[in-house]
Amino acid sequence: MTEAQATGNAQQVYVTLHGLPLTMELQWPFFRSRTGADLYIMQGSIRLEDGRGLHALVSLQLTMTLKEVLPSLEAKDIQWPVINTLRKAVDSKEVEFVKTPKRIPIQFGSRSWNFKRNRWVFGEATEAQLMEFLQRKLYWQTKYQGSGTSVWMADPADAQYLDTTPARIAELAASLESAGLLRFLPSGQGEYATATEKLLAESERFIAAMLHTQAELEQKHAFERG
Repeated sequence: MTEAQATGNAQQVYVTLHGLPLTMELQWPFFRSRTGADLYIMQGSIRLEDGRGLHALVSLQLTMTLKEVLPSLEAKDIQWPVINTLRKAVDSKEVEFVKTPKRIPIQFGSRSWNFKRNRWVFGEATEAQLMEFLQRKLYWQTKYQGSGTSVWMADPADAQYLDTTPARIAELAASLESAGLLRFLPSGQGEYATATEKLLAESERFIAAMLHTQAELEQKHAFERG
């Protein structure tokens, strides 16, 4: 893991299961709550990459119950579940994207840790959802960084978030290559690919999914505000 990855690389686009493209800045490390609460805290920000400059300031609250099962609080050990906890919070409409400096508390607790199976569980995706997710990932990473971008298709963070394996993601990516939607890079060992013009031509589909999910999220928070 590079230093940039360990601090929440803003160049990496993390797509949610419902189609929102996000970038994250995480302020490692966790620190003990100064309010006396039995929590460890890490602050950060999530940016919705829709061109409007909307973001969410977050305060990730690590519970002591979960801390007991973690190997450490270092980024090298828990970066993926931290990222996926934030993605899951967006999926669950806990996060509101605004232009103001409002900080949102997000629980990083045992609801995402299966004690019986001793593993992280953020949600299960169907094969159709996995295929759509990979296409959205390709599209939004390319849109963010430009044509010819190298995209890591078999990212373990995505596999954890979708409750699958990097090997399974690589298999599905191969079927996207057969459909002419991506091109694997010669030096990428079957894991790194770039979007084709055929996939990029489907931008309306990806943007429509983003706008639909964004509208639902905004409606939910508008209702809560009354």
